Amino acid sequence: MNDASRFRDAGEDKRTAYEVPDTPQTRAPAYALAFADEDFLCRDELRPVRLQLELLKPELLMEEHGIRSTIVLFGGARIPEPAKKDTARTQTLADLSAFYDEARTFARLMTERSKATGGTEDVVVTGGGPGVMEAGNRGAADAGGHSIGLNIVLPHEQAPNEYVTPDLCFNFHYFAIRKMHFLMRARAIAVFPGGFGTLDETFEALTLIQTGRMQKVPFLLFGKAFWEKIINWDALKDAGTISPEDLDLFKFVDSAEEAIAAIDSWEGAGEKRGAIPGR
Repeated sequence: MNDASRFRDAGEDKRTAYEVPDTPQTRAPAYALAFADEDFLCRDELRPVRLQLELLKPELLMEEHGIRSTIVLFGGARIPEPAKKDTARTQTLADLSAFYDEARTFARLMTERSKATGGTEDVVVTGGGPGVMEAGNRGAADAGGHSIGLNIVLPHEQAPNEYVTPDLCFNFHYFAIRKMHFLMRARAIAVFPGGFGTLDETFEALTLIQTGRMQKVPFLLFGKAFWEKIINWDALKDAGTISPEDLDLFKFVDSAEEAIAAIDSWEGAGEKRGAIPGR
């Protein structure tokens, strides 16, 4: 018997508390068990507790599923699958629909590898939404494997895509904790064309690797033409705001097969930077 088993179960007390006599005292908010009181947990003063809960819940459930490493897919929610590209808001988005298929193929191939480990390594994780995220979870489903979705509550009505494994579909209030879960088990990061959210995730992850706060992992930017058009990487280098060596932290790829070859040959994967070039 472990020590915890000597105490009454919290869930049992919660159920018992709902069965107490109905009196002015038991109806008062003050009487509710603190851990079962949603209004109390949503108070501003309880933010540190909520942050901890959002860190712990997905962590514990992923541990229970035996997930040890992940393949992260970032990318635009507005990129349609090719069969629906005529619904795209712009011609550029319609053209980018080709990357939906590349994301789907990449996720399928990586999930086939993951299944060889019993689904514990190289598990695909996306933001759980539409577009490239849907393609990633869909590719994992094509391979008959599971995948993770890290959804977040947004002002507009939305739901996780239908391809996320239900038991690995999480919902977040805090962007910061969600980002931690993206990277805590990351063995590789694949970024497809996208907007503000994709750029935010890309540069945060690159900054962690650049500064040695995170191990180097294969970091793949799908769609060289897209990335070179929207970001002048050489201008950053020439200005001295990044070092020439920082441009080696990522690679451009255009296909799933090219990405997998880069992952398999990535130099320095698993290492942390020591001295930061240019500092």
